[in-house]
Amino acid sequence: QVHVAQSGGGSVQAGGSLTLSCVASGDTYSRSYIAWFRRTPGKEREGVGTINTDGRTTYATSVAGRFTISRDIANVYLQMDNLKIEDTAMYYCAAGPSFGLWPYWGQGTQVTVSS
Repeated sequence: QVHVAQSGGGSVQAGGSLTLSCVASGDTYSRSYIAWFRRTPGKEREGVGTINTDGRTTYATSVAGRFTISRDIANVYLQMDNLKIEDTAMYYCAAGPSFGLWPYWGQGTQVTVSS
């Protein structure tokens, strides 16, 4: 079993930065991959990016060059720079044993970007 907990988020003006943190605890294999997703009311959930145990990352086109995913021993971080109004969403961290398989989810954290 894996438990995922998130922290960070909040409100910022366009062009600003925020960092989200994610801690996945439990079975090591089951949390090998970490992904960030976001959801805006009325829209489908969007994948933001992923990171594996080797530190390799993938990013959605919409955030590439502005968002950075990193990890240390205990945490995975989503550094969000040059935020845009359209980045406003509920952000979720998810963990899984392989890319594309996300059975474990965090509680979500709101990010609001204003003009």
